[in-house]
Amino acid sequence: MSAISASEKVDGFTRKSMRKAQKQRKSQGSSQFRTQSALVELSPLPQLKDVPSTEQQELFTQKLQQCCMLFDFMDSVIDLKSKEIKRATLNELVEYVSTNRGVLVETAYPEITSMICTNIFRTLPPSDNPDFDPEEDEPTLEASWPHIQLVYEFLLRFLENPDFQPSIAKRYIDQKFVLQLLELFDSEDPRERDFLKTILHRIYGKFLGLRAFIRKQINNIFLRFIYETDHFNGVAELLEILGSIINGFALPLKAEHKQFLMKVLIPMHTAKGLALFHAQLAYCVVQFLEKDPTLTEPVIRGLLKFWPKTCSQKEVMYLGEIEEILDVIEPTQFKKIEEPLFKQISRCVANPHFQVAERALYFWNNEYILSLIEENIDQVLPIMFGSLYRISKEHWNPHPLSAGQRGGAAGVVPPQEEDGGLGAALCQPGRGGLPLLRVLLSPVHHVVLQPRLAGPGPDLRVLRPGLLHLRPVRHVHRGSHQRRPLHEDLPPAGLR
Repeated sequence: MSAISASEKVDGFTRKSMRKAQKQRKSQGSSQFRTQSALVELSPLPQLKDVPSTEQQELFTQKLQQCCMLFDFMDSVIDLKSKEIKRATLNELVEYVSTNRGVLVETAYPEITSMICTNIFRTLPPSDNPDFDPEEDEPTLEASWPHIQLVYEFLLRFLENPDFQPSIAKRYIDQKFVLQLLELFDSEDPRERDFLKTILHRIYGKFLGLRAFIRKQINNIFLRFIYETDHFNGVAELLEILGSIINGFALPLKAEHKQFLMKVLIPMHTAKGLALFHAQLAYCVVQFLEKDPTLTEPVIRGLLKFWPKTCSQKEVMYLGEIEEILDVIEPTQFKKIEEPLFKQISRCVANPHFQVAERALYFWNNEYILSLIEENIDQVLPIMFGSLYRISKEHWNPHPLSAGQRGGAAGVVPPQEEDGGLGAALCQPGRGGLPLLRVLLSPVHHVVLQPRLAGPGPDLRVLRPGLLHLRPVRHVHRGSHQRRPLHEDLPPAGLR
């Protein structure tokens, strides 16, 4: 038999002799096992519901101790009987803790935490595939998941039990426990990371004394990820927890929270694997800005500082995040960043990669952003006009132009007068992205633009009023585009 106690686990690993096919779903154990000379086989214990209530607590302890026995799941044909006994026992424990009151007496806490630690805390093995790409390759799944899943389920029900007492549990669920839990977030198995996310969130909510420590350790993980390893499987899950934590921050924000935003979250945008966690990262950033609008200017300037130069996919993600920020921006904050921001948007509009150009033009589909542009047209128009005019004439791909039509033409009606001026020329049908330009030009009557235009274009030093007629844009209040948390099962984790 290969069942062994926790004390006999070893942390060393041996390199696999052969690598499995890249696309094949793989499984692996989390540690290597020594062979044991003495044979160990589990014997089934009576059901908890079948014994008198006076004996249930002792039997509960025996079952917890029985579940501390570990098995090698890399060999699927050995210890089948004992594996099934343990699986059934874990199922019974989950149900017992979920449906019974008075189970969590003080003497049960050390036995419960011992069983949990024995089963879930282990050294994660190195990846079989050093070139593992989470977007392309199948993850390596945990071979012992049939047991580990039930232990995680038991831990979750333990934390959520109405009789759970943090004052007792804090002796066992301490900083060491949290550190080991955070290390498991690097597991390749997404099922395990999903359980860990919920469990850590529950611990953060129930143990006030651990909150600052948890935030600090997540900060350290992210800093190592940014500046050292460039790899950590659980970044998205940790960011999702942080989104809930940030939502519960008390006002005014502490200096440490603002520093975390500027020194950790903003530099995380430079990560090579940004696509894997960008949605969660953007949500955290926007949560900060909704808490403190004065952070908008440094955040946008930070994003502009790290703006990707050679990766169009990341540029599209940045544009999406900028739009989310503009959804909640205060008009006073918009004035502070409009010039550097729209210089970058102007470059994106003129980008030869059509997806970048198209994503930038989609800003004009957002009515709140459009109202901000109209209020600041004297500053925005000189920056944007050159790029808009050039792509209407020269862009090789028709998609950005059609995006401009969708974004701009919705608020435009044909001019009521025709003449030979610039307005009539711009309103002629079939001019691609020029309906979008009409939206920009509509509030402008007399403004000198020619010296600020980059590249050749028509003489716009005098624009006659009345040439362009638009329906008024409906005013949209800031924050009207409500975003929901990525996972609604993670409520705000409390005020800190």
